[in-house]
Amino acid sequence: QAVDQKKEDFRKYLERNGIIDALTKVLVGLHEEPEKPGNPRQFLGGADLDVDALTWENEELKRKVQEVEARLDEIT
Repeated sequence: QAVDQKKEDFRKYLERNGIIDALTKVLVGLHEEPEKPGNPRQFLGGADLDVDALTWENEELKRKVQEVEARLDEIT
């Protein structure tokens, strides 16, 4: 249940900050490209998204969530 709530909270966070709309626009643009790029990551890069930085940040946030969950387990 806690995992589902975290996912929902994260989805709301993304939606509230316009990330879902921005990603949707980028993906729709990729879909509508008559000639798909050989490297879709380059297409994303053209949309001012730093995929490597986002990937790193995502991994860092996952690590922090694990730390908090471990602490929570210790106190409960």
